[in-house]
Amino acid sequence: MADFTHIDSSGAARMVDVGPKQATLREAIAEACVKMQADTGEAIRESRNKKGEVLQVARLAGIMAAKRTDELIPLCHGLPLESVEVGFEFTDPTTLIITAAAKVTAKTGVEMEAMTAASVAALTVYDMCKAIDRGMEILHVRLIKKTGGKSGTYQRAKES
Repeated sequence: MADFTHIDSSGAARMVDVGPKQATLREAIAEACVKMQADTGEAIRESRNKKGEVLQVARLAGIMAAKRTDELIPLCHGLPLESVEVGFEFTDPTTLIITAAAKVTAKTGVEMEAMTAASVAALTVYDMCKAIDRGMEILHVRLIKKTGGKSGTYQRAKES
């Protein structure tokens, strides 16, 4: 059998043993994009949503999700997160970019926590705005940058 990290010699799924690894500072930044109608974006920016302050609720949802990533994604290690930040930027009237950054000093990376935070924040925006815009789309959940660990730094190439 090939050298898969999450499969043992019998083919069974397993959690990777990170015991021998050195704990290092690890950081990850991920993003998600929510496309919506211009009126929906305006309602969010002006805090006119009947369900409440969309971005503040989405921020809390993203942070809470990052803290529970190991409960959501099979084989993820539970990590003692040092910080999680979730930010929002409208790049145009119909496009909201959600950025999530996570940091930990640990033996394994924090990419899944950052991606989970961005994903759940995007889902929360959808949930809070679906009554006015069921056609919203969540796009491009992706890793932007990660640092630390044996593999070093990864930086997504800028798109043209």
